[in-house]
Amino acid sequence: MDTALERIHAKIAELEAKIGDLRIAERELLVLEKVSARQTKTTSEPKAKQKPGPKAGRQPKLRGKPEASEPGEARQTIGAAISAVLAEHGPLSVAEIAEQVKATGRDINNRTVSFALQALKKRGLAKNADGKWAAPKARGRRPASVAGASAEETKAAA
Repeated sequence: MDTALERIHAKIAELEAKIGDLRIAERELLVLEKVSARQTKTTSEPKAKQKPGPKAGRQPKLRGKPEASEPGEARQTIGAAISAVLAEHGPLSVAEIAEQVKATGRDINNRTVSFALQALKKRGLAKNADGKWAAPKARGRRPASVAGASAEETKAAA
């Protein structure tokens, strides 16, 4: 005959097996609910986290942003504007770059310029030396030598 302690241990093992089965069923139901929730969502539903709108008492500030010369024409990206300034003026500090870009009619601050320069640096389109940013040196290829010509003949032809 089983002792009371053995019966209790058997009952515990049986309940743990049932709990394991219930947890598996719970996970499967959660996955099914997520899939059905994704399918029933509409595009007009607002996102969960949104920034609050302007306060009723304050009037929003209207900043004069320059518009494109033609409605269909896209504006130049900040990175492209900075690259153009660096190519034209050579090594400049962040503040000087911001001034040059502002001179073209674009409203920009030093922080935006700094972020854009870091992105350009990651792509290899800008470099920083002693606090001055510059466009990297253009890497030129050597002209291909003519088949059968020596190096001296190639130099003489150039």
